[in-house]
Amino acid sequence: MSVHSMTAFAREASRAGDDVDAAVSTTIVVELRSVNHRYLDCHFKLPDALRALEPQLREALSQGLSRGKIDCQIRLDSDGAGNTLRVNRERLAEVAAAAAVVHECFDKVAKVSALEVLQFPGVCEGSAQDEDQLFTAARETFDAALASLRETRAREGAQLRRFLSSRLDSIAGEIERLRELLPELRRGQEERLRARLGELEQPVDEGRIEQELVLLLHKADVDEELDRLSTHIDEVGRVLERGGPCGRRLDFLMQELNREANTIASKASASRTTQGAVELKVLIEQMREQVQNIE
Repeated sequence: MSVHSMTAFAREASRAGDDVDAAVSTTIVVELRSVNHRYLDCHFKLPDALRALEPQLREALSQGLSRGKIDCQIRLDSDGAGNTLRVNRERLAEVAAAAAVVHECFDKVAKVSALEVLQFPGVCEGSAQDEDQLFTAARETFDAALASLRETRAREGAQLRRFLSSRLDSIAGEIERLRELLPELRRGQEERLRARLGELEQPVDEGRIEQELVLLLHKADVDEELDRLSTHIDEVGRVLERGGPCGRRLDFLMQELNREANTIASKASASRTTQGAVELKVLIEQMREQVQNIE
């Protein structure tokens, strides 16, 4: 399975009622925006004519996506051609009768204009769009947009995977450099300790020197941390290879990597070790920022 990003955008458009017998031709525009989020969080902005379709669309998103904040907007644009306006005379008569009653009760009531009457619900009617046809076309357009969104998330996910793999290689290289430095650093610590003890006027027991040396080396020993770092980067590589919704697991592994790098920095007894720990932390932080976008 591939790794998917949570950041993407998709737009699809289609026409409903575009055949010669249709009274109204409607353009359906579906836009899907996706950004990173801890869970799957869907928001819809639908026209009233498609409000009943929302449960189906929500279910489709939950089946196609695992995480991310999704904004879905659908617009309906009806063409003027063939969209004949008709006046409902019965409704118009009812409005006129109601207005006459009002005028009988109040002497100074302003007269309503013809446009205001036409805007009264039910007075002016347009050609009706077949509801089933509209729903079918809107769902097909939405499905096409969702497929496009998933493809975009997959392409960006592939880029994120290459980026993370590159940083894993850099971290592995930094670990090896630190391992190569350890024998030299230990020799340097022993030489500095013996030099300081040699400056003392009183003789020092050799056994005492060995004890102090062991204690000093133990405090500065980072073998365990380097081993755990290697284990964690191997696990990150396996997770990326396996793919699928793996963002949360990768985020946890980033925390573990950062913890080991911090421990190495706290134990650093030489500038080269400190520099190596800083480089590790920089690489891990770069990975952590990108992992936030993985599904």
